[in-house]
Amino acid sequence: MKKWLVFGLLIWIFSGCEQEKGWEVTVHGKVGFPKSDGVIKLEKLKGVVEGEEQIIELGKDYTYSKKMRIEEPGYYRLNFYGTQTVDFILNKSDLEINVDGNDQDGFVEIKGSPDMDLVSRVQQITNETQQHPRMAELNNEFSIARANNDRVRMGEIQEEYMAFYDYGIDKVAAFLKEQGPSLAVINLLTASNFLDRDKYFDLYLHVADTLRKEWPDYEVAKEFIATVDKMKVLAIGQPAPEISLPNPEGEIVSLSSLRGNYVLVDFWAKWCGPCRQENPNVVRMYHKYNDKGFEVFGVSLDRTKEDWLQGIKEDGLVWTQVSDLKYFNSAAAELYNVSAIPFSVLVDPNGIIIGKNLRGKGLEKKLEEVLGKS
Repeated sequence: MKKWLVFGLLIWIFSGCEQEKGWEVTVHGKVGFPKSDGVIKLEKLKGVVEGEEQIIELGKDYTYSKKMRIEEPGYYRLNFYGTQTVDFILNKSDLEINVDGNDQDGFVEIKGSPDMDLVSRVQQITNETQQHPRMAELNNEFSIARANNDRVRMGEIQEEYMAFYDYGIDKVAAFLKEQGPSLAVINLLTASNFLDRDKYFDLYLHVADTLRKEWPDYEVAKEFIATVDKMKVLAIGQPAPEISLPNPEGEIVSLSSLRGNYVLVDFWAKWCGPCRQENPNVVRMYHKYNDKGFEVFGVSLDRTKEDWLQGIKEDGLVWTQVSDLKYFNSAAAELYNVSAIPFSVLVDPNGIIIGKNLRGKGLEKKLEEVLGKS
């Protein structure tokens, strides 16, 4: 009996002395021109719950300081009197944030944040590329070519410009790959249109694997890992997910029925302006390469059959068409994670994805590569 009492006592002692989760950090700084009314608020961004907004008092010397306990890295915002806001990343380092305080575009200085320093370094790399003398020369040469209506030269300049730009982005990707687990890296990789997710998919995989090992319990890491897992489904080199939907006659047609051909899975809609602008190019490619083994599998995100059929007729879309007329709630759109159209993937004869969002000359160049010039 005594042994059980001692055992129970030990459980109580150790559970009572369990180390509190997280760590303490301090955010402090100075306000240059504080307003006489209003308050300073410290807010946690994304998933804010009651009690996470905190009021900070300003000292007589215009300085402030707030110590707080956090359980994982996160995005935060300081709101000065409802006039000036500063977003920042908070991790294990104390931060000094000095501001004007009375101007929404006023002075801001952030010290002591490795995450913010990382973002600044990325901005520096991209600026070095954009401000390179050769970029200015190319812009000038393009203006001259356009004035002379020299479309061939314009195309050459655009290719050189993008190659130079891509070189800078390659440097950014290499730099990010060298970093350890970081909320700044996560933020940069999830920022819209910053990095081509297909081209730099290996970087996304690398960061996700690092987070699995080093930040397994953090929500921000879990969200990023889930995003990368979704990306894997449509990554180049992966089998294209099966689509089986009704055609205009109501018959169920599957993507796999076109196996043996190079197939462009093309998500579009009558109401989509950019889709309608691209359709003539797809029509041209279809007629140019169809006899060499090129097919198109159109997936409409229209809401009504009338619109769907009218779009097919007006644009001369003579290839296989399917739709469940459910807009972005289409089973195919959800399966392919389609959030905007036009969206397309190019599938090889074995059903493997070999290209994504190939439009205009990009589609023609890829078809020339796999089917030869026609």
